[in-house]
Amino acid sequence: MDSIDLFSNIEPQTTYTKEPLAVRMRPKTLADFIGQHEIVGQKRYLRRMIDSDNIPSCILYGPPGTGKTTLAEIIANQTRSYFEKLNAVAAGIADVRKIVDLAKSRLRQERKRTVLFIDEIHRFNKSQQDILLPYVENGIVTLIGATTENPFFSVNSPLLSRMRVLRFRKLEADEVVLLLKRALTDTVNGLGKKQLSCDDEVLKRIAEVASGDARTALNLLEECSMMVEDDGIIEPEYIDEVMGEKIQYYDKNGDNHYDVVSAFIKSMRGSDADAALHYLARMISAGEDLNFIARRIVICASEDVGNADPQALVVAMAAAQAAQFVGFPEARIPLAQAVTYIASAPKSNAAYVGIDEALSDVRHRDCGTVPLHLRDAHYKGARQFGHGDGYLYPHDYPNNHVQQQYLPDKLTKATYYRPTNNGYEQNIKDIKNKRKK
Repeated sequence: MDSIDLFSNIEPQTTYTKEPLAVRMRPKTLADFIGQHEIVGQKRYLRRMIDSDNIPSCILYGPPGTGKTTLAEIIANQTRSYFEKLNAVAAGIADVRKIVDLAKSRLRQERKRTVLFIDEIHRFNKSQQDILLPYVENGIVTLIGATTENPFFSVNSPLLSRMRVLRFRKLEADEVVLLLKRALTDTVNGLGKKQLSCDDEVLKRIAEVASGDARTALNLLEECSMMVEDDGIIEPEYIDEVMGEKIQYYDKNGDNHYDVVSAFIKSMRGSDADAALHYLARMISAGEDLNFIARRIVICASEDVGNADPQALVVAMAAAQAAQFVGFPEARIPLAQAVTYIASAPKSNAAYVGIDEALSDVRHRDCGTVPLHLRDAHYKGARQFGHGDGYLYPHDYPNNHVQQQYLPDKLTKATYYRPTNNGYEQNIKDIKNKRKK
């Protein structure tokens, strides 16, 4: 791993009493920047670009509190270009046009570039993003956007194609602990003047609660420090008092939402009941819609269990109805019952694969007509067209089965449903094979 001096002193800065600890402790140089080594480590692409003052247009994408805005401010401190900053929540097209006009003037008169940083760029609508497109393309502004939303969903494709997407990860627990230790000992911007002491386990607990969010961790530490008594010790119980419930990063319309749902379904499909319950708990804790969860469970019961255990769909539907009937918090119980049943059941996607193959043939092949003997013969005159002629009624034969053609002439060799050897589907397979003889 490339070395970065994470312990170097932070530049002194003016301290305002009302500024949160997370703001006061924001690093000013890359030497003080913790985390995201894959992006700003020595010899990494963005690090080279920053050091050479050749900043590319890019999207900084990742969870809250991982250093996106901090990195933008470091770039502002190090670049020889003009640096302009907007927050997409408050800014509009007029603000963008004003900065673009200034950028044109600077480029023409001073030959100096302008770096435009837009925080929460996903908040810009399509028209606002379209305004930026020609100026990014012709280099009048270098655009840096920060977002917690997946830019492939929230940023226009033409704009995105002209920018590099840099994904920030959640900070590791040891990185967050390092930040907390730095804040405890810093006498200029941190809590060093209070001479507080704190056990490493307490710092690890704060890091765990913060879930890789440096801002949350520093805010928690600051609140805990306000509860310290004369002994100057931050006690473990302070954390539970100030934090409330553990913060859930789960946007119902965002990337994390789809990641959790995907993991939930794949855990049931993969027969891991413990993992499936974990992701169910995440969704419930984050306030996910009950019907959304229930629909995913019902779909999984058919798609992934199918006829290997036909009872899975019955359990899933019963759980969906029961959950709607009782509502949360009790709804968690029937949902958990269905999830664990489906995860533990034998698996088969034969029915799912079969219908998709049949649909593909119907949509892309000439499948021919319905055989005459299977056509409707109930209406007057149907018989004169040969409808129903030669049809063999299965209940008139032993075991209620008789061999005859059911598929159209052009599909007589097609096989869509191929039962597996799993669970009850083995019985279906045996019966199907017997009927072929």
